[in-house]
Amino acid sequence: MVNGNSKKSVKEIWVAALQSPKKRDKLLIGSFIIAVMLLGMPFFFSYIQSRKGMLLNDWVLEHLPAHDVSIYIFMLIWGMGLLILLRALYNPIIYINYVWTLIFVNIARMVTILSFPLDPPKGLIHLIDPLTGVFYGNTIITRDLFFSGHTSTLVLIVLCLEKRTDKVLGIIAAAVVMFLLLVQHIHYTIDVVAAPILVYLIFRLVRHFLKLDQLKANEY
Repeated sequence: MVNGNSKKSVKEIWVAALQSPKKRDKLLIGSFIIAVMLLGMPFFFSYIQSRKGMLLNDWVLEHLPAHDVSIYIFMLIWGMGLLILLRALYNPIIYINYVWTLIFVNIARMVTILSFPLDPPKGLIHLIDPLTGVFYGNTIITRDLFFSGHTSTLVLIVLCLEKRTDKVLGIIAAAVVMFLLLVQHIHYTIDVVAAPILVYLIFRLVRHFLKLDQLKANEY
């Protein structure tokens, strides 16, 4: 069945979504919660950066020379971010899925980061992103390790995208970024490997308990 959104303008699509009580509530509440969380992030990261943690022995990093690949990491992340933004403009459900899963991914990361304080890997080369630095309080954060936020972002984008070609592109981008994060020694291997598993589980749980599948079914 053809999605009627393909024949509507962006304004018409979002007006219709905001007129639907179920979609409107999830759009507005989800956006408010994520905005509050983003405002609080600098304080959280400032605290965890002040703590001492444990240094892990990582066989992969020991055998992988460190190189600065920041530009490639952020080209891939922001490229995929732009793609999902364009898709969400024509499909508010993508936005709803992304925002609500991101809320719980952020909560999960905060819990695991607090529960498993780690010192940064040996040979770490600082990753500086002028676009998202504001959420870190414009300081360099190196102890937000388990589990990888960069990997989580790309995996979540893959899960929320609907077109097969978009998903394939996202999977490739996520795999490359996971490798580059290790090349730059920004994360331990466990941080990067655990992220896709945890994000997928959170994504499935959020869709189940918030009944997001029903929003999709109501479109047709």
